[in-house]
Amino acid sequence: MQPFLRHTGRVAAIPRANVDTDQIIPKQFLKRIERTGFGPCLFFDWRYLADGSPNPDFELNQPAAAGASILLAGENFGCGSSREHAPWALADYGFRAIVAASFADIFYGNCCQNGLLPVVLRKAEMDELFRRASAAAAGYELTVDLWERRARDDAGFEAVFSIDEYRREMLLEGLDEIGKTLLQEPRIAAFERARQAARQGSAG
Repeated sequence: MQPFLRHTGRVAAIPRANVDTDQIIPKQFLKRIERTGFGPCLFFDWRYLADGSPNPDFELNQPAAAGASILLAGENFGCGSSREHAPWALADYGFRAIVAASFADIFYGNCCQNGLLPVVLRKAEMDELFRRASAAAAGYELTVDLWERRARDDAGFEAVFSIDEYRREMLLEGLDEIGKTLLQEPRIAAFERARQAARQGSAG
């Protein structure tokens, strides 16, 4: 997966609490096993009208959100079922980071496993970001720096966030847990050879 060091991008703001994974990617789209191709289905029930046309009232369909790669979200984002398709859909749409006051635990872990940075900020900081995004009619940009653990804009906003070191390393290196394990392949192979030799020795 793509390493994450720092990213500057346009912001889309969805200031709704308790957005669950069935809203992020509805269940009828979970039949595929590929990780790509889910972007058009993201927030499907909110994003499209019954006739299939874009819902002009939905936040992602606003002109200021065009090309957004950072999502500002409400509290407890990603609650509900543990479907990994949710971060797949967000990443396939083009998001690189999600900033919220809190996330559902499993969704948070799934984001880190798929190269999508979840950033937790204090509620007062989120309120300020939502205010700035709403005031910027032509679009609002934010920089998320994983190396420095900071989020900032060009107008003076800056906030420090925390992330556990193991997940930070995974994102910086662009590795999921399988990739991290495969880095130890020479040691694993040496252990297996030593164990096989010990078994043959004891059998003789």
